[in-house]
Amino acid sequence: MTDPIADFLTRIRNAASAKHRVVEIPASNLKKEMTKILFDQGYILSYKFIENKVQDIIKIALKYDKDSMQPIIKKLERISTPGLRKYAGANEMPRVLNGLGIAIISTSRGVMTNKKARQENVGGEILCYVY
Repeated sequence: MTDPIADFLTRIRNAASAKHRVVEIPASNLKKEMTKILFDQGYILSYKFIENKVQDIIKIALKYDKDSMQPIIKKLERISTPGLRKYAGANEMPRVLNGLGIAIISTSRGVMTNKKARQENVGGEILCYVY
């Protein structure tokens, strides 16, 4: 697999469009941090890290609108790819959907949202947009 982050986002996107309740994803430290951010920002219902001998798994319970059964996550968009990395400084952090969405940023102080990176005055690689 050349881009595990794109695979992570695609699995969530596909499960949400198929209206699955739970999606299982092969785990890595970066994916675990991204999952925690999605939970903290209210985009997913819950998550669980399952340890295996071969590879750990992340189980994510997706969140849907109660009335229309539409997924809370409207769009997951990969920004920085292995072929073309996208970086932003602390003063040029992107605003996603005019502040309604989030950008997940990989910084020297760990993985965080664009809002937190702006507060801590750090730049980094823009992994994805979520709204």
